[in-house]
Amino acid sequence: MSHFENSLAFAQEMDAKDPLKSFRERFHIPNFHEKQIRYFTGNSLGLQPKSTKEYILEELDAWQTYGVEAHFLAKKPWFSYHENLTNKIAEVVGALPIEVVVTHSLTTNLHLMMVSFYRPKGKRTKLICEAKAFPSDQYALESQVKFHGLDLKENLIEISPRDGEHLIREEDILAKIAEVGDELALVMIGGVNYYSGQLFDMKSITEAAHKVGAIAGFDLAHAAGNINLKLHEWGVDFAAWCSYKYLNSSPGGVSGLFIHERHAKSPELPRFAGWWGHEKETRFLMEPGFKPMKGAEGWQLSNAPVLGMAAHNASLDVFMDAGMDRIGEKRDLLTAYLEFIVDEISERNKEKCSFEIITPRDKTKRGAQLSILVHGKARELFDTLTNEGVISDWREPNVIRVAPAPLYNSFEDVFYFGQILEKSI
Repeated sequence: MSHFENSLAFAQEMDAKDPLKSFRERFHIPNFHEKQIRYFTGNSLGLQPKSTKEYILEELDAWQTYGVEAHFLAKKPWFSYHENLTNKIAEVVGALPIEVVVTHSLTTNLHLMMVSFYRPKGKRTKLICEAKAFPSDQYALESQVKFHGLDLKENLIEISPRDGEHLIREEDILAKIAEVGDELALVMIGGVNYYSGQLFDMKSITEAAHKVGAIAGFDLAHAAGNINLKLHEWGVDFAAWCSYKYLNSSPGGVSGLFIHERHAKSPELPRFAGWWGHEKETRFLMEPGFKPMKGAEGWQLSNAPVLGMAAHNASLDVFMDAGMDRIGEKRDLLTAYLEFIVDEISERNKEKCSFEIITPRDKTKRGAQLSILVHGKARELFDTLTNEGVISDWREPNVIRVAPAPLYNSFEDVFYFGQILEKSI
């Protein structure tokens, strides 16, 4: 944006008129460093809302007071604790309440989804994913193909950037889906690529998959709480996400999953069953014969990890107060300001250090992350940033990921990032 300025006064002016400025005060900003921390790794672990302790202590007190009876006597009964999260997370990901549930961990949920929706049969056996997916996704996909006794090289198709490019062209994804055609069983892609920060057009990918009779699923680890998602509207078959990145819900926190409404009343769908997915009315009769609950709840295995869900509940209440529309507006503005700052410093110091932003320049193709590829002494630059109080993220071989999270990062944070980056060069 042409009206940006690389000055403290400008950054402070932007912060003064930011509708979400007060939300920064609702988070604990780390203070372990001798320098003031500038925290830009919400794409790896979000910061702790100040209310989290209160939410968790409420459940610890319930455990202390009631023991097992807290399942029914706690202020928020544990028996149905996950239901406190359903409407909130549905709003965050653009879903109907029946389409979402909070449970398990991300990779567990991805496996559960593929048990139901990756059903290779006849010649329809192939699975398409993006190259350089997050390693856990890669391992999950590989193991699913092998589980069905299929050859990995023939059946797992990775879409890569073209030679000399850093981003995957979406026309290449759509072309490959059309090419594989009736041999395609599943498309499973990360909604936002963790390495490049590229946001994929999930609606178009879903439509292309459905056109050839395949299923479309997404890992939204870097999208949930970051991107303005419309999973129901886009027709996505399934998705899963973690809660500890942009959703700020504790390290290794609980996951969420989405299953489109059209699959909600399909008890015949194959699945790995557990008792918490059994219809609630007869669950405690402990009778043989699994009868799944309708909707996403029918994929639950075990009873709620209440302490982790309490942390998630605290964060989701912050999201409800802020609203995804306002979060998205600030995300785009704050990330654009970071882009402006990095570009200006890069141009001014091009004789000393060469680096480039590989994340898409189009704001509709990214979220709150810029991946900076550094040519030269990349690791030394990253280490110097860290020593100066900038908490960013390193990815081999030479990428520094910087994520200005709109709920707690400020324009002043971004300005000082630029100051420290230039000093570090």
